[in-house]
Amino acid sequence: MAKRNDPVEVLAVEKRALEEAAGDPLGLTPRQIVEELDRYIVGQSDAKKMVAIALRNRARRRRVEPALREEVNPKNILMIGPTGVGKTEIARRLARLTHTPFLKIEATKYTEVGYVGRDVESMVRDLVDMSINMLREEKRKEVIEGARRRAEERVLDLLFPPRRRTGRTSAGEDMLEDGETAAQRYGRTREKLHARLQQGLLDDRTVEVEMQRTGTPVIGGMMIGNPAEMEIEIRNMMDRLMPQQPKRMEMTVREAREFLTDQEAEKLLDMDKIIREAVKVAQESGIIFIDEMDKIAGRHAGVGPDVSREGVQRDILPIVEGCTVFTKYGMVNTQHILFIAAGAFTMTKPSDLIPELQGRFPLRVQLTSLTVGDFKRILTEPENALTRQYQALLETEGVEVEFSADSIAEIAQTAFQVNEQSENIGARRLYTVMEKVTEDLSYEAPERAGEKIKIDAAYVRSHLGDIVKNVDLSKFIL
Repeated sequence: MAKRNDPVEVLAVEKRALEEAAGDPLGLTPRQIVEELDRYIVGQSDAKKMVAIALRNRARRRRVEPALREEVNPKNILMIGPTGVGKTEIARRLARLTHTPFLKIEATKYTEVGYVGRDVESMVRDLVDMSINMLREEKRKEVIEGARRRAEERVLDLLFPPRRRTGRTSAGEDMLEDGETAAQRYGRTREKLHARLQQGLLDDRTVEVEMQRTGTPVIGGMMIGNPAEMEIEIRNMMDRLMPQQPKRMEMTVREAREFLTDQEAEKLLDMDKIIREAVKVAQESGIIFIDEMDKIAGRHAGVGPDVSREGVQRDILPIVEGCTVFTKYGMVNTQHILFIAAGAFTMTKPSDLIPELQGRFPLRVQLTSLTVGDFKRILTEPENALTRQYQALLETEGVEVEFSADSIAEIAQTAFQVNEQSENIGARRLYTVMEKVTEDLSYEAPERAGEKIKIDAAYVRSHLGDIVKNVDLSKFIL
């Protein structure tokens, strides 16, 4: 059983890759990228290597001379393999590792132009929205301290309203009994109140805050396309034309500080600049992961669920090839966005895609089915291993749980066996099996605080044995 990591040690490990790459102007090397992916994903070395090279090439492109840089396009990747083997997780971890805009979509949610549903261009709009939100959060961190100071001043104004000016100079102000002016007494009292506010002594006091509506500036015109998106745009436009009247709301000082900090941070952000930078980041570094690509594979449009399969492929083609998409933030070019597609391709095969679209995914990698050994590693090795997750959850109830080596082997064997007997859903089967094993313990945990429980193979079999033996029943429960 792997030893549970100390939180400080985990944090240090998470920073390791960035520190090692600090001396490299291109950032993480392909080997370092694979090593970071290995921390969370078991096996699939070929797929990890391919995405690592693709990511490194994006960094290399930025250092190529401008005349040639525009000609260097990303090599899109098609991942082929059964469900639950890590296709989505590789792409998701890759984006998190590089801190780039990442959008995961299902190909089946789009319909051919002319049918009711989302048009394929909306994936680019969603990527830009994600890029804006990501960059906005980064900029917000830069201004948050200034926003907090300004929010504190506003809270002080609510607790101790500013003095009204009398038009008299400080030299001409009336002296109070203790020899100080009213302005001096006001300043001294406010300083004391400020100190108590910073100490949290006033957090439970109630104040009345004016709620002000803040909007995000929009570049360009109203977006034309999906009816649902148009409805949102029309609603936002009406709100800007007819702004709501400010209203006052009572809240605690603690709540008011958070609310006013958000307001002040919004005021300090230059949204026009953020939008311009975010659009550029989306164009140059964005990653779109198209899942369930096999579900739209087919050359002949049919009826019902098969309608417009080939049409969706033809609509996706220009996006992947590189075109200009109109968004409410302006025009966005997709030429340098990296597209990673994935599909099980059990009922269809990649050659069932239209030839033009096949050519836009020149890199292909086959992900292998998971073995019992892979399941054992998934349960213990990754930093987010399932056993560690359940141990941490039950530890919050005061219950210490230990998984023995034979229990890990039994859980892995059970998940593999059920996958063989019914639908093979890969590592996702482990979630179902683990939940069934710990179901009683999770239910009784509040009454078993302080106990130390060891889960062994016998414990696992007692909770899963009858279900595994009954194949028909396991299809419904596991």
